[in-house]
Amino acid sequence: MFAPRTIPWPLVALFTAGYLAPYLLPTTVGRLDSGLPLTATQAGAVGSALLLSSASAGFLLASKVDRIGARRLARVGLALAVAGYGWAALSGSVVAVVTGAVIGGFGSGTATTVAATGIAAQRDPHRTTTLGLLGVSALAGAVYLTVPHLGPGHGQPLAAIALTALAVWPLTNRLPLHTPTPRTRRTRTPLPHLRAGLLLAATLPCWSLAQNALWGVSGRIGLTQAHLTETTVGAVFAVALGAGLLGVIGAGTLGPRLGHALPVGGGTALIAACIALSASATDLTTFATGEIAWNTLYPIVLSYVIGLAASLDPRGRWAVLVGSASSLGTAAGPLTGSLLAAQAGFPAMGLVLAAGLLVITAPMTAVALGVGRRPLPVVEIQVETQAYDKATAA
Repeated sequence: MFAPRTIPWPLVALFTAGYLAPYLLPTTVGRLDSGLPLTATQAGAVGSALLLSSASAGFLLASKVDRIGARRLARVGLALAVAGYGWAALSGSVVAVVTGAVIGGFGSGTATTVAATGIAAQRDPHRTTTLGLLGVSALAGAVYLTVPHLGPGHGQPLAAIALTALAVWPLTNRLPLHTPTPRTRRTRTPLPHLRAGLLLAATLPCWSLAQNALWGVSGRIGLTQAHLTETTVGAVFAVALGAGLLGVIGAGTLGPRLGHALPVGGGTALIAACIALSASATDLTTFATGEIAWNTLYPIVLSYVIGLAASLDPRGRWAVLVGSASSLGTAAGPLTGSLLAAQAGFPAMGLVLAAGLLVITAPMTAVALGVGRRPLPVVEIQVETQAYDKATAA
């Protein structure tokens, strides 16, 4: 399906390392309140702090990747992830765990920023994004199958994120030390498609909040409302992420042939239904159906959303800014889900989140339709790609 010689593997690996923390959110949050003296809401707040730190890295570094250099910035991010998550995994102090999670989150966000900037400069950003989602889904599925057999405690999922960042480090040698840009690019250029970019950046926090509000409490839904064991819940998550792999492969095969409007708009509406179903689960069948359907759709829609943002600016600025705005919603997700569940129960939480998704479906689809009517700046994408390829080869 993909030509190996044209795949930017360092960017795919960085994407995987950066996105692994959000993908492991249910087990990370669930084990915080079982392994440390924290309530479920406090554990959700720790998850939100981790993801907020990740989002802040994107906002701070979106326009600095070229100046600092992709290789240097990626290494800084991976080093922070190894140190932060490793410290949190090994510590039994709440303060140390929270501090380590925040430091690690900033490292994850830095790695994601470098990856998003490089992916936007590719000839086919959607293909590279798809490969990154395949990698993180497969790795997260393996962790969900393994962690329940490693005993209790909060350290295992955090250690998995730290070890992933460490494993990705050698691949940074293939990133450019300094990203060369044509002389005309050395001056500041305004963001293109400002209205569409701002609208997408305004809706993505709500979109991500709904996804991660459910994802952050999915483990608790399975354990407390559906009365399943941790091993069974982990198996459901692994199967769900495996189904997500198949969905992403399908999206990668179709590529841009579907356009952006149908996958983004129609997919978001279907996700709303899945969230409502999963949140109302009281047995294995309903829980597994909701989680598997949601995890199948989520990475498909996410890949098209990232591709949509990348198409707005071949320099990658909208991709990073929209991704960071999305991370704000991701950060608020665990705490929002915990608070809604505590106040109204899981089924009511699901209905509220589903309604919010349906509200933002229209503006997201409008942006996708507008981009579909505009020719993409193919020449600029090729210039950036050639510069990146030359620097990588060097």
